[in-house]
Amino acid sequence: MSSQNLPILSFVLDNYKNYNSRALRDATIAYWRQIEKGGRMFWAIAGAMSSAQLGITLAPAIREGLIHGISCTGANIEESLFRLVAHHHYKDFPDYRYLRKEDDTKILNDRMRRVTDTSIPEDEAFRVVEKQIVPMWKSASDKGERRFWHEYLYELIQKVDPKDYQGNPEDCWLLEAARKNLPIVVPGHEDSTFGNIFASHVKFGDCSAAIVKSGVEYMVDFYDRYEELSAVEAGVGFFQIGGGIAGDFPICVVPSIKYDLEKPAKPWAYFCQISDSTTSYGSYSGATPNEKITWDKLTEDTPMFVIESDATIVAPLVIRALLECKKYPAEANAMIAACEGVRESDK
Repeated sequence: MSSQNLPILSFVLDNYKNYNSRALRDATIAYWRQIEKGGRMFWAIAGAMSSAQLGITLAPAIREGLIHGISCTGANIEESLFRLVAHHHYKDFPDYRYLRKEDDTKILNDRMRRVTDTSIPEDEAFRVVEKQIVPMWKSASDKGERRFWHEYLYELIQKVDPKDYQGNPEDCWLLEAARKNLPIVVPGHEDSTFGNIFASHVKFGDCSAAIVKSGVEYMVDFYDRYEELSAVEAGVGFFQIGGGIAGDFPICVVPSIKYDLEKPAKPWAYFCQISDSTTSYGSYSGATPNEKITWDKLTEDTPMFVIESDATIVAPLVIRALLECKKYPAEANAMIAACEGVRESDK
């Protein structure tokens, strides 16, 4: 089974038979089924995936209508911007496992901030963007305006002069999301470089903390966004990278609508998590999907998948296969049907 039009999908279907590879294959097929029947998909992105350049595949997925909303850490949303304006100044450290403390001290003194095997340039990223966003905060303080964290970044990234791009704008997921005004929640945005910079300006008295709407207000708004996203017959699915607040915050909207607002809520229509966290006592990141049934976040009928692997490897494979399905749906469906026929005959 092969195709010039569907090389990634055919590779996945031909080779991914068991263990985590099977989970990836089945999650990809179920994701495509959700999209094909008119459903939507909401992504939760933990960690620092933007520094790992997930935007190379995430931006096209947003453009092609495979992603309809995002929850992400404050680090992910700002680092997508950093990659656009300071890409050439990033430095990689492929031998990061063998760095000594003295090596990391030198990286610090070189005004770089290491994230595993790459590093964000302070002057070209943090300080350049700071010069642009601080006046926005001050202006909002003067006018008494209040906005969500992502709304400031949406405005800022669309103000950047294309001549100042260092990264490929086609690979910038934040730019694509801003152009589409994609629904985004950034829970715990204070835990980020610009969250800290904002706090410092509040401390100095330059800005009012009130200009940024709170996490509670994010949830209040997300009630409405979820109802809009899930209004289609097939509902909205949940695709999660990592764990933590980026995942737990938005998935809680369903039980909160049901029990706190006392309104009906359509359940999440799909769930997949890419995780390298082992199941352990009290760990949300490592909790199995079944546990979420007890919190009324998922139901026993929800298609559920866990891919225990590295998201920098897995997510691009899933997205590329889905992009092929979107471009060549008839051929993709025939290939999937043939694969499922083989699987059925093997039973």
